Amino acid sequence: MAKTSYAIALGSNRRGRHGSPAETVRAAAGAIGAELLSSVRPTPALGPAGRSFANAAAIVQSNLAPLELLAWLKQVEREFGRRPGRRWGPRVLDLDILLWSEGPFEAPPLIIPHPEFRGRSFVLEPLTEIAPGWRDPISGRTVRQLLWRLRAARPVDRRPRQP
Repeated sequence: MAKTSYAIALGSNRRGRHGSPAETVRAAAGAIGAELLSSVRPTPALGPAGRSFANAAAIVQSNLAPLELLAWLKQVEREFGRRPGRRWGPRVLDLDILLWSEGPFEAPPLIIPHPEFRGRSFVLEPLTEIAPGWRDPISGRTVRQLLWRLRAARPVDRRPRQP
């Protein structure tokens, strides 16, 4: 298979041997050979994870097919100290394939584009930094447009401010 591009989400909310969650994310970007890495940003936890996360997005070039890349990313997670646990629980490293330059892909357990990426600002904000024009192959919208739509859909607090 020829080299293709993948957009990868990186996240951590536990210290590991590389240091803080932000340092872990940066080290993981190096381990996966990221050609582009967004800024690493703090993000409130979803679900039972408890601690806030350090999140980023990366672009990786690979000649691996999607399922092969997924297996390799899971191996990198284990090498960084990730252990099996509950869904959305605390973890040293989380690596998710968001997009693939070849379009949609589905073969259990992997679905590309990532089924939840359109509704997660902690994914779209860093991805917009490094790949604003990458199109979602399902909706046809760019990453920048998806982020704009997500922000526009959030309810606005219209209560008067207290002096």
